[in-house]
Amino acid sequence: MTQKTILNDAHRALGAKMVDFGGWDMPISYGSQIEEHHQVRRDAGMFDVSHMTVVDLRGARTREFLRHLVANSVDKLQKSGKALYTCMLNPQGGVIDDLIVYFLAEDFFRLVVNAATREKDLAWIGEQARAFDVQVTERPDYAMIAVQGPNARDKVLSLLREEDRARIGKLGKFVAGDAQTADGTALFVARTGYTGEDGFEVVVPETGAVALWNALLAVGVKPAGLGARDTLRLEAGMNLYGQDMDDQVSPYEAALAWTVALDEGRDFIGRAPLEQQKAAGAPRQMIGLVMDEKGVLRHGQKVLTANGDGEILSGTFSPTLNKSIAFARVPAGEPGQVRVDIRGREVPVRVVKFPFVRDGQPQDGVLG
Repeated sequence: MTQKTILNDAHRALGAKMVDFGGWDMPISYGSQIEEHHQVRRDAGMFDVSHMTVVDLRGARTREFLRHLVANSVDKLQKSGKALYTCMLNPQGGVIDDLIVYFLAEDFFRLVVNAATREKDLAWIGEQARAFDVQVTERPDYAMIAVQGPNARDKVLSLLREEDRARIGKLGKFVAGDAQTADGTALFVARTGYTGEDGFEVVVPETGAVALWNALLAVGVKPAGLGARDTLRLEAGMNLYGQDMDDQVSPYEAALAWTVALDEGRDFIGRAPLEQQKAAGAPRQMIGLVMDEKGVLRHGQKVLTANGDGEILSGTFSPTLNKSIAFARVPAGEPGQVRVDIRGREVPVRVVKFPFVRDGQPQDGVLG
């Protein structure tokens, strides 16, 4: 049984092409994926991300629980509303999921986890929470709309009641706050996103989601589908769970070392294998690739390096760069002259640092 978000009828009314995405009926595009991509890079676009799961954690020992559950350190979260990106690992150091943790009070934290991993995540979190007497509550009563692009924040702020605008407008990156729309709908507004652009991810009660979507349309925010979301996040150097990492891959093998905090005295799940990997060096690494020839880099293609073969993880044509880009997982060490096997032909590619694009601009060295 395919699940539908509260905005399903709104997507269909806008002529969206719908696809099955992890068991959810979701819009891939509303006409032109490329136009939707450029709309987000240049102005403001919005995505229905209501398929993602909001999980509220409550209890006196919630911080202690999260110190054990995730690889990044929640001790960085000291001010209410502050958010943290982290991986949740299995005992072998593999990534169960990547997620965002919001600190709201000492006895109240909020997680946003991926849709495709929802059941696995909830089972794992629930099992681990028991020892800490933490109450785990999924919030299916919430929808979520991501509004992204250089003009996204101003457009969202214009829909808030007067007394909330200045405060929400001053939120730092990776910080959230409560607000209300002009008609009194309660919102949880987070300055986060998955596109490499500024903007907000807005958690809204399902009862107010359609009205918020329509209000955003009315102020010129155009809808964007999963197709544009994928090209935007890859340009921005952001991992997709299940494609770029999974429970067989450690954060060190997924270019996520920056999300691991080996702070003293904190025994988080998966720490020991990560310490071993850090000392010995991870056997594999994730690199960014750009192809200057025509053609598209795609998931599963073989990558040939000086140290042996790897494979393309996420690959796509980048509308901003007008070239094909990809993440690849390859053996550790200097990769040398890298080639990709495209239908039996070895095509040369360049290894570049990612993000490929930041704030709408190609990064140094990406264009060659």
